[in-house]
Amino acid sequence: MTEQVATLLVACPDRKGLVASLAQVLYGHGANILDSDQHSDPIASMFFQRLRFDLSSLTTDRVSLENGIREVGERFAMDWKLSYAERVRKIAVFASKQEHCLYDLLIRHRAGELACEIAMVISNHPDAEPIARHFGVPFHHVPVTAETKASAEAAAHELIAASGVELIVLARYMQILSSAFVAKYPSRIINIHHSFLPAFVGANPYRQAYEKGVKMIGATSHFVTADLDQGPIIEQATVRVSHRDSVDDLVRKGRDLEKRVLAQAVRNHLEDRILVYAGKTVVFD
Repeated sequence: MTEQVATLLVACPDRKGLVASLAQVLYGHGANILDSDQHSDPIASMFFQRLRFDLSSLTTDRVSLENGIREVGERFAMDWKLSYAERVRKIAVFASKQEHCLYDLLIRHRAGELACEIAMVISNHPDAEPIARHFGVPFHHVPVTAETKASAEAAAHELIAASGVELIVLARYMQILSSAFVAKYPSRIINIHHSFLPAFVGANPYRQAYEKGVKMIGATSHFVTADLDQGPIIEQATVRVSHRDSVDDLVRKGRDLEKRVLAQAVRNHLEDRILVYAGKTVVFD
């Protein structure tokens, strides 16, 4: 059944007749809508929708269906994306020396929680190679220094392009990507930040949180943009802390959040639940 399912994501100016027009074109091609979720932003006058539908009852073919959706899209000035569940997407995981998020993603993938192929692990340190090997994932050591940053990013880009990777996941990758590299993958690089953004951006957020005496700490997963830790937020979570907690306690509690938040953000992307607009996101349940 899964292989006969498609997901349509739509974003466009809000107008009357949108929902009916999309439903009509799917019905006209014999597609059976399994679930639908929508959101209207009255301030931006924007409309967003996610539709999942069964393809097994199509009375035409996929090309005709896509042409029908395209016609509606042009009529309503829609940005739309149609994805088929049968297509396995490839992701690359970037890691450094902190391994908890990398381990978590690999374990979840092996358990069948992430519908994708982890095509490679790229790291600026060799430490993660045994981990990748244990899970049968190709590992590439790409060292990065201030002097070699451009060539290192070029090497990473070549690896990604050659393998057909669609999504890059920064699993506590402790390097700042250049704006030129980020521009190659708009809304296709997901980062985990060990803080509840927009608070405590940059390095050592747990130390910053400890010094401020906060009562809650958090983790944030977001798309990477040229502005450090300012990309559209996908997922966040928090946990209560107290004056008794040391910096190490905050780090330990925070790592649990980081793993969960990053995995959920990746899952949302793989399941076509995210639409980006105006520097933020709509994430459908």
